[in-house]
Amino acid sequence: MAAKKTGGLAGISAGTTHLCTVGKEGAGLTYCGYDIYDLADNASFEEVAYLLLRGELPTQSQLDEYVAKIKSKRGLPDALKVVLEMVPGDAHPMDVLRTGVSFLGNIEPEGDFSNQLDTADRLVACLPSMLIYWHRFHTDGTRIDTETDDDSVAGHFLHMLHGKAPSEMHRKSLDTTLILYAEHEFNASTFAGRVITATLSDMHSAVAGAIGALRGPLHGGANEAAMELISRFDSPEAADAGVREMLANKALIMGFGHRVYTTSDPRNAVNKKMSKALADEVGDTVLYPVSEVVEKIMWDEKKLFANADFYAATVYHFMGIPTHLFTPIFVCSRITGWAAHVMEQRADNKLIRPAAEYIGPALKAWTPIEERG
Repeated sequence: MAAKKTGGLAGISAGTTHLCTVGKEGAGLTYCGYDIYDLADNASFEEVAYLLLRGELPTQSQLDEYVAKIKSKRGLPDALKVVLEMVPGDAHPMDVLRTGVSFLGNIEPEGDFSNQLDTADRLVACLPSMLIYWHRFHTDGTRIDTETDDDSVAGHFLHMLHGKAPSEMHRKSLDTTLILYAEHEFNASTFAGRVITATLSDMHSAVAGAIGALRGPLHGGANEAAMELISRFDSPEAADAGVREMLANKALIMGFGHRVYTTSDPRNAVNKKMSKALADEVGDTVLYPVSEVVEKIMWDEKKLFANADFYAATVYHFMGIPTHLFTPIFVCSRITGWAAHVMEQRADNKLIRPAAEYIGPALKAWTPIEERG
């Protein structure tokens, strides 16, 4: 019987997971059985990280211990700082994180897999430090202290970026987006990480590979593209005309639709609410209304819904986060899901090696070089 063919493995189950449901009827998006709306409303990112990496929500004492552990692992070795300073200032920030993770794997190797939780916690703690150290050094020449007193990853990120502790509204908004991005089943980057893990490679290699997959614009980067689109228009009316013209010209508009969801992305409603609140805080009268117009046209004309990336763009923008750092924030969140999948793959490992259907030429006879032509 011929193998089932499908574009990009759509509809093919490539394994099992206890970490996440995506688009399941009656479940939507869940992490380890918990609805994303409950987590976004009630949990901290650190609680979600603990849940994904350890399989259950922490008690207060467990959370306090975990937060203290993450805070203690934020610092960067001097050798890594040197590498980050050597990476060009105009490099793609995703390349910066890929390089940083790979180099960290050289100077702090995972060793045997009994250290995997410590390795995961270290990456959760230091990825924001890597990103903002590089950014600040090449933006304003500052060698920042990457060990802040902030209890949360979100607060730590914003503190390093702006040189001061953030407002609670900003900290909570970033914290919520980290929760929404933390895990999403067998997406391209996670699957890439699991394929690498299945060879019994180390966690740093798996995460570096996952970052490479997320770097591609068809997986990560939609929030940056959405910000570029939204920023083109100085009024809702201009957006209406401009987006309709783009659709007429069959231009690709990022931030809409999803490979798995069919009618809506459950994360969008949360991001849209935060974008509106932040727009009101800064007195925005253009970007949020433009976003609403674009969202409406895409649904009315194409039945394409805004995904998690669309309103995340203005959420980040209103907090003063540069656009080129949007996708790397995704990494600082998704490291929890990636590391959880690495550990899950290892727990019942089988080499991932799918078959391919050959569609090339039939068997040919060898022709001596003097007879070719």
